[in-house]
Amino acid sequence: MKIATFNINGIKARVDALPQWLDEAAPDVVLLQEIKSVDEAFPRDLFEDRGYFVETHGQKSFNGVAILSKLPLEDVERGLPGDEADDQARWIEATVVGKTAVRLCGLYLPNGNPAPGPKYDYKLSWMARMRDRATALLAEEMPVVMAGDYNIIPQAEDAAKPEAWVEDALFRPESRAAFRRILNLGYTEAFRSREPRPGHYSFWDYQAGAWQRNNGIRIDHLLLSPQAADLLNGTGIDKGIRGRDKPSDHVPVWIELDA
Repeated sequence: MKIATFNINGIKARVDALPQWLDEAAPDVVLLQEIKSVDEAFPRDLFEDRGYFVETHGQKSFNGVAILSKLPLEDVERGLPGDEADDQARWIEATVVGKTAVRLCGLYLPNGNPAPGPKYDYKLSWMARMRDRATALLAEEMPVVMAGDYNIIPQAEDAAKPEAWVEDALFRPESRAAFRRILNLGYTEAFRSREPRPGHYSFWDYQAGAWQRNNGIRIDHLLLSPQAADLLNGTGIDKGIRGRDKPSDHVPVWIELDA
């Protein structure tokens, strides 16, 4: 089972690029972030015609997450538990049933800038709620994949120029500590578990020739429960599509599970 995460930075802007990548990469499941569309306006036909089931948790102009799956999706839930007043569309869950049932969590973690400030407080409180949900999921003792745009640079080697990010919400010590607290529950960060070397990125800003200079950061992650980590066959980053026409500023990151 090939599972990918991809922040598309607007479904309307990626209405050609996303289907092209799907046809080439042929993932079984894709967790999308920043669809920037209400559910009713999401172009479901584009993906249903390619054999995907589609579940969305949309929001007008901002945020929004979705799951595309070639296998049926069950027990779909929308919204991260823990704060009924939070109306930002950043979390979607479903179970995909292949040879093995896998619980999928697609997430778009808050950016948090400027930091310190209210947006940064929201980021950290959101991560605390995510840790609570991650703990509950472990208790179900099934393969769990929490994948998405985490807006976290975990380590210095995950940035081409780490010194430029020292005061940024993506790299502040509190952010990275909150990320480690989730990992330390027993989750495995899939890509780093297979590729320890620096120089691998999933995001390049549109400004200042970041792509041309390979001035990137790695902020798109797939975290695996122990049961999912035992099934991991491989992982990768589809870097090349960043250089195509009208790209997202992110690229897909994927894993293959024996599931």
